[in-house]
Amino acid sequence: MADNPPPDMIKGHGKRGGGSSGKVADFRYKRPPRPEPRSVGTRKPRALTAEGPSFAPKGPAGSRQAYAALDLGTNNCRLLIARPSGENFTVIDAFSRVVRLGEGLAMNGQLSDQAMERTMAALHVCAEKLRRRHVRLARSVATEACRRASNGAQFIERVREETGIALDIISAQEEARLAVLGCHVLLEDGPGPAVIFDIGGGSTELVLVEPSGAVPRIIDWMSVPYGVVSLSDTVGGSDDELAARQERYARMKHAVLSAFEPFAQRVRAFARDRSTIRLLGTSGTVTTLASVHLGLPQYDRQAVDGLIVHSSAMRDISARLSSMSPAERQALPCIGDDRASLVVAGCAILESILDIWPAPTLGVADRGIREGILRSLIAADAQGERSRAEILAARGDAK
Repeated sequence: MADNPPPDMIKGHGKRGGGSSGKVADFRYKRPPRPEPRSVGTRKPRALTAEGPSFAPKGPAGSRQAYAALDLGTNNCRLLIARPSGENFTVIDAFSRVVRLGEGLAMNGQLSDQAMERTMAALHVCAEKLRRRHVRLARSVATEACRRASNGAQFIERVREETGIALDIISAQEEARLAVLGCHVLLEDGPGPAVIFDIGGGSTELVLVEPSGAVPRIIDWMSVPYGVVSLSDTVGGSDDELAARQERYARMKHAVLSAFEPFAQRVRAFARDRSTIRLLGTSGTVTTLASVHLGLPQYDRQAVDGLIVHSSAMRDISARLSSMSPAERQALPCIGDDRASLVVAGCAILESILDIWPAPTLGVADRGIREGILRSLIAADAQGERSRAEILAARGDAK
């Protein structure tokens, strides 16, 4: 057992959002063209292909309709608005803000007034963007913080009343599925199995997949209620001295590894041949560490999304960051004040994943749930348009 039990095992923390959401139809992707062999440190081609978008409905004067995906997590509020573009989609507006919705949740079991006010301010910005862009279809999801909070449902209702945004509290299983749909095109080619993971603010999802036609087939998955916010809040300790920082980091890794243990046992047989296993991560943790690895003066999505990095390099960066003082971390480009206090927990989770799935390289994705939602929305709407066209054509033949 972990010294610090996962937050949802603490008294007063009930589970919410059981079962997969069925509000948006699933679909299959077309696999992007096979790229030329790549060396470590290069980026995977960033094609975003989906089946059906080229038939997406058109608005006035033949313009493409806009679709939106909003992901309200434990730490961030993120919005993407896009239009279909051939087999891809083009982002026409975006928004991201650190809201720390889950701040204090691990200890108190509910969303705090301050956290809800920060989040409402961000959601009002999102609502204005949705109106201004005349969005045809949108899906807005809330994840671990609202799943776990005793006042999560009341907050969702407040959001609907004040902004018009209808948030869907999705299950951990649905969260994992959408993350895979959004980023799997960046998975390294190869015959072996792969793990795709998403380190969030309040939870981490691990998905074991294998190649299977257009999209990877999901073999196994697990979600644990440890993300960068919940782990930081649960495993306390001082950051004043190096020895104290190292001791806290060790306790973080121990807690996460204990929570991952059932999944680790189930996937152990798949990881026997380390030369063929693959690993792909989507989260602020992996994109931040990739930025540090590249020495970027500021974050650059084009440089990070699709990057392949040696796992040993990510371990070295994790060890270095966990030993730094908060002030030293704040001074690093691409980390700053917002991530300085949380990145250490992300490093502990990442190293734990590398312990149970020791792939030689790690793929980095700056995409995930929102992209998965957008693909689903566009393809489902396109399928509906095709069905309506077929019905109208059949009626015309009947006449």
